[in-house]
Amino acid sequence: MTAETAETAETTVDRIAELAAGYDRTAEFPAESLELVHEAGWLTATIGRQYDGRGAGVEDTARILHTIGRGDPSVALIAAMTLATHARQAARPHWPEALYARVLKESAERPVLVNHARVEPELGSPARGGLPATLARRTPDGWSISGTKRFVTGAEGLDWFLVWATTDEPEPRVGTFLVPGDSPGIEVTGRWDQLGLRASGSHDVTFRAVEVPYEHVIGIGPHGPAAEQDNRAGAALHLPLAALYLGVARSAQSFFHTFAHTRVPANLGHPVARTERFRRTAGEIEVLLTAAEQLVFDGAARVDAAETSYTPEQALGARVLADRHAVRAVELALRLLGNPGLARGNPLERHFRDIQCVPVHAPQEDITLLTIGTKALNQ
Repeated sequence: MTAETAETAETTVDRIAELAAGYDRTAEFPAESLELVHEAGWLTATIGRQYDGRGAGVEDTARILHTIGRGDPSVALIAAMTLATHARQAARPHWPEALYARVLKESAERPVLVNHARVEPELGSPARGGLPATLARRTPDGWSISGTKRFVTGAEGLDWFLVWATTDEPEPRVGTFLVPGDSPGIEVTGRWDQLGLRASGSHDVTFRAVEVPYEHVIGIGPHGPAAEQDNRAGAALHLPLAALYLGVARSAQSFFHTFAHTRVPANLGHPVARTERFRRTAGEIEVLLTAAEQLVFDGAARVDAAETSYTPEQALGARVLADRHAVRAVELALRLLGNPGLARGNPLERHFRDIQCVPVHAPQEDITLLTIGTKALNQ
């Protein structure tokens, strides 16, 4: 990255950070921030070179999400879903050719957002296995999709929903159905009203007999282990997600530093940054974040280099440790600041709420540790 490019990136992320407090307060869809992400070229960075794209790898993706995460993790999470979709297509083309060409053409002109709709009220996370209740019925012209999905990040602004569903055939199959976001029959039926990532728009979405053409389906096949979420196969994709939250922690650290340098208690006569207590905590936060970033970015670089010695378990483990370090770093900053850090409208209070969303992403820590432990015991 050139100095000019880095300066432009910082200007962009600073503006996203300025908008973040308002979006957090209203929980509105962060359209202006996503437009900035699009203009910076971040939203299309993982489009494959075979499609004349940049072909950003796992490390570049991690650094992009780390940068956006410093500004607004809700925006970063929405962008992450689209980036992951393009990355999968670059690695293994599976979309209908004409349809993906349409997505690319529109993506050159405006933000085009794509995300999977997999989690269900009864099923929960696909990371734990199970058959989706969402049904795809055969029609004379294609498929009719009906069912409810939960936690669909960016729902209100999605151009494409990638809906995981079961067919109504005599021998049911499962597949991902490509549903245009403006299709009749799509309704937000449960509003996202959570502690953190309030602008991510991770709403519940109900599909009521939504029609899609027959060929708008990918990965369809019999249900079984191959049809369920493979946590090991997708391990490397979780490194950029960890980087996103490390970006949140770095913003919390930045506010902590600013407070330490500007807070001058009357009985002290100098900034609290000069006290041993603040310097010790600043050191611990820096150690936590530096170590976590090294794990994530170095691991991502090894994935890009196709190092066979770098295993899925190592990638999963890096995410576990990075997530723990990010949460701990923000907690340390908040604990030392006390009441000022918990004040509404304070960036640190928002960063603390956002970082609490770390554990919810699949695969959750217990599943991850089970995967790692099983491999370790079998060696």
